[in-house]
Amino acid sequence: MPDSARATIEAVASAFTELPVDDGPDPGVDGPIGWRGYDGARVSAAERTGERESVVCGVGKVGDAEAMLIAFEFGYLGGSLGGRTGLRLERAFGRARELGVPVVSLIATGGSRMQEGMRALSQLQRIARESALTRAAGLPQVAVLRDPTTGGGWATLGAGADVTLALPGAQVGFAGSRVRPPGDPAAYTAEGQFASGHVDQLLDPAWLRAKLERWLRLLTTPGTEAVPPGALGGADLPDTGWAAVQQARAASRPRAESYVDAYFEWREDISGDRCGGVDDGVLCGFGYRDGATIAYAAQCGTATRPAGFRTAARLVRLADRLGIPVLTLVDTPGAANDADAERAGIGPAIAEMFEAVASARVPVTTLVIGEGGSGGALAFAAEGRTWVTPDSYFSVTSPEAAARILKRAEAEVPTTADQLRLRPQDLVELGIARGIVTPTR
Repeated sequence: MPDSARATIEAVASAFTELPVDDGPDPGVDGPIGWRGYDGARVSAAERTGERESVVCGVGKVGDAEAMLIAFEFGYLGGSLGGRTGLRLERAFGRARELGVPVVSLIATGGSRMQEGMRALSQLQRIARESALTRAAGLPQVAVLRDPTTGGGWATLGAGADVTLALPGAQVGFAGSRVRPPGDPAAYTAEGQFASGHVDQLLDPAWLRAKLERWLRLLTTPGTEAVPPGALGGADLPDTGWAAVQQARAASRPRAESYVDAYFEWREDISGDRCGGVDDGVLCGFGYRDGATIAYAAQCGTATRPAGFRTAARLVRLADRLGIPVLTLVDTPGAANDADAERAGIGPAIAEMFEAVASARVPVTTLVIGEGGSGGALAFAAEGRTWVTPDSYFSVTSPEAAARILKRAEAEVPTTADQLRLRPQDLVELGIARGIVTPTR
């Protein structure tokens, strides 16, 4: 990946028009706090890089989409954020809102510029305000983390983006290498941030332009609603409740990944709850279907953990803000209920998902494709817009748990399953599901 700002822009955009540069009033000798030698350092940086500041901003064409591109020049004082940097970023975000285009930040920064003291640090508030205004305008923000992305650049443009992409091997963290305490160096890498749920994707630099093209298309071409997918399993309905449970638990039954792959022409996943967690049992992202985008949040058959609920809630909120309809797939024996899940906030995480679905203004469509175990499954389901497959069930709790609660013998579990009326046809009769989808083949 090229290091300079302009080479980075050239690598991702087919056309670029830089914004007119107006860096505001002269900050005075050696800047706002009179840091000795600051003027000389800026002159040297300009001579070395050909830039007058640490960011280059302008409108570029990335595939078919126009976007406001913000590229950091690390060669200019370590890509640091100063007063004039903040002014340029403010104007870039403002122009993006005027044009109604997304913002793509190509970040390489060591953080705030100490030679400007608190004047530099206060630019983070300025950036946060502009980002919030752009978010309120319904425009997406995508960040690409280059090497390094630390300090305030990570804590605003990077971590605050809707979708965060990172180049492998990049140093990423709030603490720079010279100020962090001794410890695990892997935590301060792109790979470490991905594993901890703070980065959506790690990208081979050779595929950066193609990935940005895909992401910008997905985030700017919303569909109208998600029609429920056709069933991928069998068409036969179960005769008993226990047969429904066994059918849904069958190892051969199609799972979420098969459904989303069949439903979309292509898709891009997001990853992580931005709170330090990843749940591989929940699949979230945006997919392209019939010329438009639909978001998806799918349970993959395991007990859903707090990070899974938070990631799905994050997906639903983002889709709602961008006007993108959502498809949810229900398939879980229930929410994780071990001690670690309780300590990680399984209850609040489930509540977060319930709230995200309930408050969504875009249509949310649900298909139960397997097990529908209790509240951990219901949190993914849209009231009044839920369908079921023939090889699924939905229950207030599992038949085994119900039998234990009622102090029944294990032999009575099948009878309990029948009493719970959890079969697909029962769910339609009870008004829980709108209908049973059939196989499309």
